[in-house]
Amino acid sequence: MQIRLQTETVDACNLFESRDPDDSCNGNRSSDINANKFQRPIAQTTISEEEVNKFSKLAELWWDESGEFEALHTMNELRVPLIRDALVSVRQDASDSKIKATHPLEGNKILDVGSGGGILTEVNIVAFKPLARLGAFVIGVDASEENIKTAQAHIMHDQKLAQNIKYIQAAVEDLVPTEEESFDAVIASEVVEHVADASTFIRSCCQLVKPGGSIFITTLNKTLLSLALGVYGAETLLRLVPPGTHDWNKFISPTDLQFLLSKNKFSTRLLHGMMYNPLTKRWSWVNDTSINYAIHAVKSS
Repeated sequence: MQIRLQTETVDACNLFESRDPDDSCNGNRSSDINANKFQRPIAQTTISEEEVNKFSKLAELWWDESGEFEALHTMNELRVPLIRDALVSVRQDASDSKIKATHPLEGNKILDVGSGGGILTEVNIVAFKPLARLGAFVIGVDASEENIKTAQAHIMHDQKLAQNIKYIQAAVEDLVPTEEESFDAVIASEVVEHVADASTFIRSCCQLVKPGGSIFITTLNKTLLSLALGVYGAETLLRLVPPGTHDWNKFISPTDLQFLLSKNKFSTRLLHGMMYNPLTKRWSWVNDTSINYAIHAVKSS
């Protein structure tokens, strides 16, 4: 399978046809794949070329846990338990008796949108198992070819884990024609604030979720405090992320995000604030959503 961005013609195949880490969906094109072709006008893309170029230049740094993406690595201490526990709770609500203690996400198909170098998909923290090692089949999708290559190279260090993970280069809206309502969960963590069109992006993510499935979003609120601390403080003063990482005009409030989710038949299950402590370099849950926050919402059946 090959999905090419920055062109009008996109090749797509079923994302779940093979779990072989060496197949075409992990970077090698197979001549015998009969791909479905469809046209996506460039104007409809949610991709911001400026954002793609920005993160492509940092592609080799994704797995440096004390480097540019240190805060994202430590955010996994909040993100992974949130996703794990919420998905288990949804399955319990549906009276699913097949939940295994050692592999509670077995049978779940998860899409990690804006997966970058794969640090959430794989999770390199000893205290938490990667989503894939918890039993889920995870697909990481990113608009940057360099990011995808980094993620593909890293997953090859663990062949067993690679059986449950695929990485592809694509815009999320490119997956909708062939993968609508295919996923038990879609994750968009620290991505919404980087897309060109938040409404189209959220709609596309929602279309990929099965009825009764979940969407998880972490992003930044659009407040004066997030401008002061999330942009100037984090980028200029503390240098937690490179200058220019964020555009405050792309931030979105929880109210506006919940409105977009409700338009797409999702109801919010959880809304939490998140706070980063630059001294301990750790994240914690807080009631205050004025800077960073997380949302879990479920699609109506």
